[in-house]
Amino acid sequence: MFRGLPRGFWWLWSSTLVNRLGTFVYPFLTLYLTLDRGFSATEAGLVVSCFGLGSVAGSLAGGELSDRLGRRATMAGSYVVTAAVTAALAVTTQVAAIAALTFLFGAGSSAPRPALSAMISDLVRPEDRQRAFSLNYWAVNVGFGLSSVMAGFLVRADFVWIFIGDAVTTLACGLIAWQRLPETRPPTQDAGSAPTAGPAAARGLTLALRDGRLLALTAVAFALWLLFHQGVTTLPVAMEGEGLSARTYGLVISLNGLVVVLLQIPLTRWLRGRRSGPLLTGAALLFGAGFGVTAFAGNAALVYGLGVVIWTVGEMVFAPTSAAAVADMSPLHLRGRYQGVFGFGTAAASFVAPIVGGVVLDRAGAAVLWAGCAAVGLLASCAFVLLRFDGSARRVWGKDDAEQSGAAGLTDTVSS
Repeated sequence: MFRGLPRGFWWLWSSTLVNRLGTFVYPFLTLYLTLDRGFSATEAGLVVSCFGLGSVAGSLAGGELSDRLGRRATMAGSYVVTAAVTAALAVTTQVAAIAALTFLFGAGSSAPRPALSAMISDLVRPEDRQRAFSLNYWAVNVGFGLSSVMAGFLVRADFVWIFIGDAVTTLACGLIAWQRLPETRPPTQDAGSAPTAGPAAARGLTLALRDGRLLALTAVAFALWLLFHQGVTTLPVAMEGEGLSARTYGLVISLNGLVVVLLQIPLTRWLRGRRSGPLLTGAALLFGAGFGVTAFAGNAALVYGLGVVIWTVGEMVFAPTSAAAVADMSPLHLRGRYQGVFGFGTAAASFVAPIVGGVVLDRAGAAVLWAGCAAVGLLASCAFVLLRFDGSARRVWGKDDAEQSGAAGLTDTVSS
């Protein structure tokens, strides 16, 4: 699992872990606004929604910038800007200003992700990409799990410490990115083609948006992430409606992080070398089954926990496999933009999910909501079968792509 990956990837992995270890502000942003700044629940909800809108914009901008300016410059610049915005949020009191900074906070947090995914694609050989994305996803969850615990202690002292801690760790990520990461952006569109500059580069995002397979994968991923976000938006409300406490929900949802931390590595080892099509199909079924089980939970916390475990396994399979699939279908000069378009769907789901889930829960009830989630998972699995994501995208770009990926791994020796 840990052998054979280039040194540049491990610096990238380390920066991911540091960044997630300092994810203090977003999970506690609503509490900060209501308890410390005196916002109403409505005002706080509107402000936090600005984070989702910023994430949508940041994903597209990050993909564009990573192909134009380079992966390292995009990540380092985004981290530095985000650190400054985070610090500014700690001392801002006006509602409009906080909303604007929250939008920038969301954009800055999402902008490095397409560049990071594109760099993994550049550095790692095609046959190792799913493993690399899985290891990076593992770092995300390990760091986020630990950061939640640390943030709880910081909040007890003063809310300002979560902003300081988040800003410092984000700035540290920017320094790691600039000092240690190699620049891996391919200098040409494909082997033997002209450099991507001027009008050709300007058409890059348009070309990505014209790829039907990318748009199809993004649309299905959007639907599945809509389900995922129900676990942190409507699930606690539904459990409360069944007479279960917030503490019970906390224990149930903690299974998500626990399962990822414990099982991501052995699961990835077992999945290594398997075709992406069946994996994506199976992941969609697990998403649907996990939330479908919730429809029969009633007030049984154990059944809710079982549902969380099932859809968490689907998440563990889907996240790295889909990222690797996007890397496989991306032309060399459009890797950042492809990951940006795919990330756009993920970010949009985080914004839309609370709205859709809340409306369905209020107007139709929990049973209809969970049955609908099961249906979406089933339809997504059928879509993957019809789209035939079987790993054959690798042959579209052929030998040149594989050679470029291998060559990119040698850039570890290039100094900054």
